[in-house]
Amino acid sequence: MMMDVVRMDGEVVQGKDQEKEGPFGGDWKTRLASKESKWQILTDSTRSPAEKVFGSHAEDAVTFWAQDINTCKELMNLSRILEEVCPLATPVFGTPDLNKVYGGLYSEDKSWYRCKFKTVSDDRCVVTYIDYGNSEVLKRGTVVELAEDLQYPGLANKYRLWGLQIPLQQDVMQFDKGRKYLYNMIYEKLIRIQHRGVYCDGTILVQAECNDIDIGEEVAKKCFAEKCKPTFTSENEEQSASHSWSPALYSKRQTDTCQKGDKKVHQFNKQKGRIPFYDQKGDVKRDCQMGRRMPEFNASYVNMLKSKPDQKLVEEICNLKFENKALHENFSVLELEIRKLKLEAQYQKEGYTKQIEELQNSTKSAVEKELHGLASKVATLRKVRGEHLNDRFGDLVSNGIRIVSEGYLSSPQSLEALDRVWEEYSLAQETLRLCEKLDDIENLVNKRNEVCHQLYAYAKEFIDEVDHLPIVERMDSLKELCSTLESTYGPTTEEDDLENIFDQFSEWKNEKLEEYSNIRCETDSSLHMLCSWLNNFRELFDLSVDVAETSDEVAGNVGVLLNSVEVAVSKELTTSLTEQSETDKMMILKAYTKVMQNIKKELQLLSSIEKKYFACTEFKLQIVEWLTKTPDVGQLLSIKKTIKGLKAQLRLKIVEKNNFEESDECDHEQAEKLKEEIAVLRNRVFHEINKEMKEYELLSSLVEKWFPELPLLHPEAGILKFMNSDGLLSSSLERDLLETVPLKELSRKRPLLCCIIQDQKFILKGYSVDNATEAKVVERAARYHKAWSNCKEDSGLLHIMFLFFCKSDPVAYIMVPFYPDSSLKMVQDKCPLTPLEVAAVMKGVAKGLHTLHASSITHGSLHPNNVFVVNRKQGIVGDFDFSKDLGQRSSEHWMLAEKLSILSPEVKNGHLVSSSSDMYTYGCLLLWLLLPNHDFIIQSDGLPEIGAVMDEKMKDVVSKLICTGVRLTAAQVLEQDCFILTELNPAEYDVNVPVYSLNEQPESVSSLNGPTQNTTVEVCQE
Repeated sequence: MMMDVVRMDGEVVQGKDQEKEGPFGGDWKTRLASKESKWQILTDSTRSPAEKVFGSHAEDAVTFWAQDINTCKELMNLSRILEEVCPLATPVFGTPDLNKVYGGLYSEDKSWYRCKFKTVSDDRCVVTYIDYGNSEVLKRGTVVELAEDLQYPGLANKYRLWGLQIPLQQDVMQFDKGRKYLYNMIYEKLIRIQHRGVYCDGTILVQAECNDIDIGEEVAKKCFAEKCKPTFTSENEEQSASHSWSPALYSKRQTDTCQKGDKKVHQFNKQKGRIPFYDQKGDVKRDCQMGRRMPEFNASYVNMLKSKPDQKLVEEICNLKFENKALHENFSVLELEIRKLKLEAQYQKEGYTKQIEELQNSTKSAVEKELHGLASKVATLRKVRGEHLNDRFGDLVSNGIRIVSEGYLSSPQSLEALDRVWEEYSLAQETLRLCEKLDDIENLVNKRNEVCHQLYAYAKEFIDEVDHLPIVERMDSLKELCSTLESTYGPTTEEDDLENIFDQFSEWKNEKLEEYSNIRCETDSSLHMLCSWLNNFRELFDLSVDVAETSDEVAGNVGVLLNSVEVAVSKELTTSLTEQSETDKMMILKAYTKVMQNIKKELQLLSSIEKKYFACTEFKLQIVEWLTKTPDVGQLLSIKKTIKGLKAQLRLKIVEKNNFEESDECDHEQAEKLKEEIAVLRNRVFHEINKEMKEYELLSSLVEKWFPELPLLHPEAGILKFMNSDGLLSSSLERDLLETVPLKELSRKRPLLCCIIQDQKFILKGYSVDNATEAKVVERAARYHKAWSNCKEDSGLLHIMFLFFCKSDPVAYIMVPFYPDSSLKMVQDKCPLTPLEVAAVMKGVAKGLHTLHASSITHGSLHPNNVFVVNRKQGIVGDFDFSKDLGQRSSEHWMLAEKLSILSPEVKNGHLVSSSSDMYTYGCLLLWLLLPNHDFIIQSDGLPEIGAVMDEKMKDVVSKLICTGVRLTAAQVLEQDCFILTELNPAEYDVNVPVYSLNEQPESVSSLNGPTQNTTVEVCQE
């Protein structure tokens, strides 16, 4: 019953659909009889102005229902309320009130609408949907009670076309066509109506137009209704002139009149100027028999008659009039029932005729359909046989069983002996590594060498044996099989008892194949018999061939033959296309699981053999050089001796130069010559130191792999010290041999010296140490250097070149590159970074923190003076004070970015610094760079307020770093969108980056000669 409602502006709003009515248009018999109802004429002076309505339902060719166009919103709200209320409402029990409004479940769209009862039987009832006008038969259980706030009149009015009536002689077919014609003209159409009158039941007489077309004229043209000329009285005209007309007012007046029992009398006939009067009962009876409509009496005229002496006669006439009307109504009802039964009989006759024709046609084409269906099934079977049956019988599993069973590679025979000897060799090496007594070394070395020779022999034998095995091909085959099985069968089962599953699977598959083979043979046999019959049948109609058999013999029992073929074909199709049973699926799954277990087991074995093969190959190549000889530290000692001599010469030249400069007679040429000689000696010293470091690296590798006894045999070489410092510690490097310049402006916490080595500038950072802190400095510096070595240039960390101790003073020196004027603080003071540059620089800082945290190192001293900017594109994290532990590195005195404290709240409360506190500091630095010169407001929880305008992505990252809960890690920061693409285009910003050349150097090192690197960084100041 959903239909669209049109507003004044013409827009269509979703509403209720029209009820699908039967061929009789609902309760049309009552409406046909309602022509006798009383109506009131409206004169031109009292006629209401034209209004617009929206058609919703047609009862017959002259009667329709429509809604005011302004009820759209009310209809929608009412529908929503009913959908919420009705499902929970109480069904109607007992005798319903015909004047009360109920809720009915419409059968077409299963939605709830307001309705009233028309008739009620035991379990069914006829209801009218008062907001739309249509009716239908419902079960009483689908009608519910409604609350008082929904007990108001319907939103649809009933209208009748002015000046038209339905002919009494009209048959049912014509009546139904007329109703449908009017329905098509008004349904969901905007109609302009002019009120002409109203019946006592509330039906309004109107002149209706739709799209400038007179609806009444169109209905009359189609002969669905006939024109009539209604009569009215001058008294009614006067009453209408004195009162403004209102349908509600008139309906109430008529209702009151009916309740008082007033008799209806004939109206005045204005045209004839007289009152038609029936003074005999025979006249009334004759008029009823002729089917005439009895004229109605005016109430005023009845009052006049009552005042006369023959009042009795008038009352008798009125009674006869009512009796006549009742007879007429009964007659109309009976006539319509007869028409309805005739129409239903006609429909049933047409249906039976159609069924008989279809049955005859199907009987004629039965053989054709049977052959066509059989041919279709055979075509499907041909396609099924040609395709793979979706591995119905576990063909892939069978192939897997064959591969894992036939091509299995067992362990090489020499593998067990190799593992035993290798374990002995590892035990001998570990014993040598832990040995501290020089007297035991010789026996342990001899035993190790003996086992080493055995291991070499077994490794060679193992390599030769493996070279003849198809390890790689077998692994590739198993991996391919594993991938195919997993993509076909998915995850395996968790059953463990699969010992004899391969035999069970083979037995099951043989049974299934035998069963399927029998079915296929039966199908092939039946199809062969059909082909033979068709061949004989063809010969029967070939006149050129002599046929010995008669037509009855050839035809035989063809129905049985076709049926047997269809049964066989259908059976094979069912077997082929029906999904497997759970038992069959479980059998295949168990076999598949066992195959996968064998594959993974063999792959593990082959993988271990492959790794052992590579280890043996490497061992064979590297140990063959040392089978007949042992490493010698003589080369290292020789280099140390050379360095010692060069350092002595360098000291003499430095003394000579100092004495020459202090003398009164100073020859500048001689002074320059001495400087050049000193520079040459320094370069030679560092060249030899580099050779010494390479020799140390070679010996360290030999100690780790093959000869752990070297540090104990040659303690003078200092191999263990070099290894413990991760290659940082240099015993040959001395501070007095370097020409240094103090950096007073940067020496706030410790002495910082600038030096030039092989034309490169470096910074010497001095740490005061004692016997307790010296080993810790080496350990911390070694861990830092090892973390840097994992990624080197991509680590985001400042590179430590050397670590050495001063022989005259308790000071440890760290040598790092010198990058002047490139600390984050200095860059921000001179020319603040742009947002794009901030993203690029802080990405490098995040890389540095990630490198440290991945090696379980907490920085704890990250601040603007300890972060360096290279060419405004790369950020580098500086080293920290290796002489202090975690609790001593962080201090509120230098953990500042301008006025913003970058120390995490938990550290301020006494907790140790951690990777999380490092990330808090990182977030504060990022916030400070994004909002330079901003006065940050510190909240009650100690966190700076992040309320300023900035990029949303950056703001999201900062908010996840500057918090008291779980913070982002450095790895997570690098995955953020704002740090993924940080390659800057130099054309996007105009910044002059200072690059110091030979002739332009910072004032602090202006007295130093020699070229500088293009990439320079500044020393960290903790």
